[in-house]
Amino acid sequence: TPGTLRDLTGGQPALLVNVASKCGLTPQYSKLEQLEKDYADSGFTVVGLPCNQFMGQEPGSADEIAEFCSVNYGVTFPLSEKIDVNGDDKHPLFADLEAAADVADGHTGDIRWNFEKFLVSADGEVVGRFGPTVTPDDPSIVSAIESQLA
Repeated sequence: TPGTLRDLTGGQPALLVNVASKCGLTPQYSKLEQLEKDYADSGFTVVGLPCNQFMGQEPGSADEIAEFCSVNYGVTFPLSEKIDVNGDDKHPLFADLEAAADVADGHTGDIRWNFEKFLVSADGEVVGRFGPTVTPDDPSIVSAIESQLA
């Protein structure tokens, strides 16, 4: 339900991202952290959702993941416990997230890879879905975030 997303984001706009520490896309952490720095004062946050379902690219414990992100990318935004994003054990919030259509190609359904991004409004509605290779500083993401801060 949207309430679940609203509870997760604390009633503020947020970019939810399934993250992994050993992925070719892992350097996106630095750009996610830049979004956090650029927009935190406007009531926005990034939320990292570590997941080990894509070729075992997030093998660590929650503490190991947090340390890796802090040491290597200076991450200050919140990271959840490791969760499943697809399959029988997927976290319930991904039912809401996967129903959203990707803004570029219209994809709905299963999460395709690490670093798929979901913009959630302050009301807990999914207002944008962005594919794994769309970088956090892409104009489509930045303008979508800024539209939620008005």
